[in-house]
Amino acid sequence: MAHWFHRNPLKATAPVTFNLYGVASSTAASKICGDLRITRARMLELLTDTSCNVETMKNASDSYFSLLQGFIVALDGGTQDNKLRFIQNFKWTDTLQGNVASAQQDAVFELISMAFNVALWYTKFASRLAGKEDITEDEAKEVHRSMKVAAGIFKHLKESHIPKLLTPVEKGRDLEARVIDAYIVQCQAEGQEVTIARAIELKHNPGLIAALAYETANFYENVDHTLSSLDPVYIAKWRKYIQLKICFYRAYAYCYHGQTLLTSDKCGEAIRSLQEAEKLYNKAEALCKEYGETKGPGTTAKPSGHLFFRKLGALVKNTLAKCERENGFIYFQKVPKEAPQLELKANYGLVEPVPFEFPALNSQWTPEALAGFDLTKRPKEDEKNAQAKPKKEEEVKPMKEPDIKAQKDSGCQIS
Repeated sequence: MAHWFHRNPLKATAPVTFNLYGVASSTAASKICGDLRITRARMLELLTDTSCNVETMKNASDSYFSLLQGFIVALDGGTQDNKLRFIQNFKWTDTLQGNVASAQQDAVFELISMAFNVALWYTKFASRLAGKEDITEDEAKEVHRSMKVAAGIFKHLKESHIPKLLTPVEKGRDLEARVIDAYIVQCQAEGQEVTIARAIELKHNPGLIAALAYETANFYENVDHTLSSLDPVYIAKWRKYIQLKICFYRAYAYCYHGQTLLTSDKCGEAIRSLQEAEKLYNKAEALCKEYGETKGPGTTAKPSGHLFFRKLGALVKNTLAKCERENGFIYFQKVPKEAPQLELKANYGLVEPVPFEFPALNSQWTPEALAGFDLTKRPKEDEKNAQAKPKKEEEVKPMKEPDIKAQKDSGCQIS
């Protein structure tokens, strides 16, 4: 399944040194600043390191987030803003709108933006893992869990941290509710794709597979509806990917629903269901071509070239031929003009986000360490910048993401 999933680019950021010379007036305060600089740089390196695994990413992100929390939360557990929250400026790009960055002098903005990237990393990690030849059952579970973890991070940011920003979120940017919602639901849908592949391989009840496929198509439809109100310049490619997945999984739903109807001796309705599956599959193929030709950010998936995609075409064709054959010999039923209404509800296999929480405050943050930050003094770096001529706003360089080469397609077989 290499390149089965579309992936938007990581957010990019300007370097942050945390050189609060003059403000960090104690050894403990200076050490915290140094550790923040090191752990942030380490995290950014790992985001594009293809050898990084979940454990490594979690350890690295926990190290940084636990230190950054000292700029945000009150040490006494109170609700008042930490005095350090607005001392450092952070600059981040968006996943869709190129290299023009948004800047906020707010540690909460940094916490959200870095965690957003971690969520994206989980989706990219899942995509790379799903693209391996002969993926194992444990690896399939890892893909499944990674999508749920990513959804949980996005959900937590939307509900608990983005509302705390003092600067209003700009429309169409990563932190706007519509964009966040699209990422959450896409993660759930892609997690369910793993469930469907597993159910097909283990030859589960066609009714269950049809229901899962129908629910997954509905998830993708929700994403498409959300994206439809955003600027098409930025989301045209992403949306084409979503639309082809809608058609693909709706075709799956009609195909397996047709099998269920046939076993219930409703051969005429089964034929009509399979005809609808064939129409939707052909539309999905056309959308794959349109998607490949659409300009926009992100890696380009190539679903139509995969065995998992082609298998559905063959399955629809063969099942339809079987139904027509049976109807000609046994049932002699009239084929309805209208496709059956799918009112399928999956009771198993639905993906829910894994609840996410940021790590606890790092033990370095003691009352003495906090007292070592003297806000009556302006950072020397700021004084120097204030005297210099204002610089033209510069673009933040994009994250240099690795070019993942496609491997031999295994057809999403879980060995």
